[in-house]
Amino acid sequence: MRDWKKWFCAAGIRALKTMAQTAVGVIGAAAVISEVNWAVVLSASVLSGIVSLLTSIAGIPEEKTTEVYFCNGDADSVMNEEVDG
Repeated sequence: MRDWKKWFCAAGIRALKTMAQTAVGVIGAAAVISEVNWAVVLSASVLSGIVSLLTSIAGIPEEKTTEVYFCNGDADSVMNEEVDG
């Protein structure tokens, strides 16, 4: 049975990363920062987040691995392990 809490957390993280990548791409398409159409950046980013969530319904690899530290509530111990080791 699917662990929905972990799925929503993993899908949410994936969607946020997708939204950030989309925003960077749309902002980078403008010649100068003053020419950025922020409404387009926002709408494209939100749309990419929605599409990412819908795509995650088919399956999300992060759900089956231990890569999603923040979903397990173990972020502090993982961060300390990376610093120590």
